Amino acid sequence: MLKLTLAFLLGGAACAAGGLALAAPAERAVAPGSRQRLFVLTDMEADPDDAQSLIRLLLYANQLDIEGIVATTSVHLKDAVHPESIRTLVRRYGQVQPNLLKHEPGFPAADRLLGKVSQALPVYGMAGVGDGKDSPGSDLLVRAIKADDRRPLWVTAWGGTNTLAQALYRLKQTTPAPQLDKALGRLRVHAISDQDDSGAWIRKTFPSLFYVVSPGGYGNATWLGISAVVDGIDNANVGNAWIAANIQQGHGPLGAAYPDVAWGMEGDTPSFLGLLPNGLNVPDRPDWGGWGGRYTLRTPGLDEIDPKGFNGGVPVEAETRPIWTNASDTMTSRPRMEYNRFHRDDKAAPKEFTGPKVTLWRWRDDFQNDFAARMRWTTRPYAGANHPPRPALGHASQLTVRAGAPIRLDASASTDPDGDSLSYHWFQYGEAGTLKSSIPIGADNLARQTLTAPDVDKPETVHFIVRVTDKGTPALTRYQRVVVNIVPKN
Repeated sequence: MLKLTLAFLLGGAACAAGGLALAAPAERAVAPGSRQRLFVLTDMEADPDDAQSLIRLLLYANQLDIEGIVATTSVHLKDAVHPESIRTLVRRYGQVQPNLLKHEPGFPAADRLLGKVSQALPVYGMAGVGDGKDSPGSDLLVRAIKADDRRPLWVTAWGGTNTLAQALYRLKQTTPAPQLDKALGRLRVHAISDQDDSGAWIRKTFPSLFYVVSPGGYGNATWLGISAVVDGIDNANVGNAWIAANIQQGHGPLGAAYPDVAWGMEGDTPSFLGLLPNGLNVPDRPDWGGWGGRYTLRTPGLDEIDPKGFNGGVPVEAETRPIWTNASDTMTSRPRMEYNRFHRDDKAAPKEFTGPKVTLWRWRDDFQNDFAARMRWTTRPYAGANHPPRPALGHASQLTVRAGAPIRLDASASTDPDGDSLSYHWFQYGEAGTLKSSIPIGADNLARQTLTAPDVDKPETVHFIVRVTDKGTPALTRYQRVVVNIVPKN
């Protein structure tokens, strides 16, 4: 039987050949003003996966502006909060932060992050919302929302949302309507399902709030794609052996703190994966898809959100307005060819996968390799680790062409900081655009492509992604997205 891997669902090369290691620090950091602002609400200690997600987050602390990490309750932890567990992991990060700086600049000192750790009231849901229900955590969130910063503030809820509900309640009581509207316009919420009864209240009370969530039963949730065992692909990189070898053992004090999986691996991580600057993610366009999954703005029906499925006992209500929620992608798997081009084998019977979880796990090989590489950064010198490639387009990222005209795509100027050989994979991300038909691509592993725009009777958009993967260990991937606007001939 042919072995399928996620790398070849994406059509990328995952060769484990070593490249020339250059003993020089990485030069490309994320500029402070372009980082996404992040505020985390976590029911730490309700499940080991919160600690897992926090450890991964800390390895990307130079690519995000972390403005708060607040210990909260949830339906799985109703009467306690554990900020001390957050601080323990941040101190572990402090032990490896000097080594992380050898690989990329911008990793904040542990003391700075410790100053962002706070706690909510140890009460469940809406019992923690109202007059006299402020907490150090909700106060910190109010200050972050009111900060004089034009960038969006992403509030990611790994547990219950009553700390956010209380912050919004307080702002509504104390802020003039025009100022409140302006503040809410910069707020973005990504909740890992509803883990208390305040989420529905927030969405009803603040109907304009940008809100990403898979409400209702967990079984339908996009975030499950991070650890889902999918029949017909290689799931090794979410297995216990992979975690032990690549994260936990022999990778310093932060890796050693990564707990074993209890119920599921890192269910909260998708809330921030889509914020990382990898060339694919566009945080304000959840419908374009990225490492955190893909979501559409709509009002889901009550039957769709699985009101009888397991959700810990949180009441499931019908949604009253559009939210960013589950979308569906279709992926076709093909086995690797042993000779010649390796992204496609027309003689092999493809296997097709469709659903919300596909929007997330389609990228899993890439973000798991990225995690493993960054964990190596905690203990190794620059020359002893791999660093991501730097894709570069030879044209603008948005193009307009007429039907029947050539579409010229070029990523040949891409480079790698370690001098590694690069592989390319161009593909059409059909669900992200309006054009529903596929544009043929020949040998899709060429750095340059020339395609033909199809006939259209109205303007259409097509998203092409180039996936650039190095041949270091582990193989690392970055992307460029090209949005092509096709207009009719006349």
